Amino acid sequence: MSAAVDLVGFALAVLLIELTPGPNMAWLSGLAATEGRRAGMAAVAGVALGLLVNGVLAALGLATLLQMVPELLRGLQWAGAAMMVFLAVQTWRGSDRGDGIAVTTDMADTVPRRSFLTGALLNLLNPKAYIFFVVVAPEFLNGATLSLADALVLAVVSAVIATVIHIALVLAGARAHGWLSDPRRTKWARRGFALVMLAVAASFVLADLG
Repeated sequence: MSAAVDLVGFALAVLLIELTPGPNMAWLSGLAATEGRRAGMAAVAGVALGLLVNGVLAALGLATLLQMVPELLRGLQWAGAAMMVFLAVQTWRGSDRGDGIAVTTDMADTVPRRSFLTGALLNLLNPKAYIFFVVVAPEFLNGATLSLADALVLAVVSAVIATVIHIALVLAGARAHGWLSDPRRTKWARRGFALVMLAVAASFVLADLG
């Protein structure tokens, strides 16, 4: 890592950004409330992996490529939106099935795995995560070029800070999980979560239109 990197300043910038409401916050809170803490923690791990991969890909030039080729940027945004719409539809349809939050053993294994993959994909398909390393990271390099080593360190710092905040969100959201054991509450909670995912999809689309 370059000695010129201002890790403290970068960490503070990441903290401010992570505390700003966004797709990850809304999705993780809703997931923990409707599916439970285990699914939420799996999603947090997926998000962290996505953030780490973002840093590596940014250092390898993907972020710059996305800026140079708007079509690729647009493709990522719409792919992310399509994924969230699909998940929203699945969640809405599933709100009428089952008996509350009780799940089978297969579902107990499937939901966390699906949550992990969704968390990773949600960040890998979010162009803002890549552009972050082009727009924000250079401000803390004191004129140095973003090397792979620097990107890895910054990605780890970003992922750690984000993970701490996301764990807090999941724990808070999971507190509502028990209250949702009533099938009627579960039904409307899942539908509300579906709407949250549609809002996340809309944020991807609006970023493109903007």
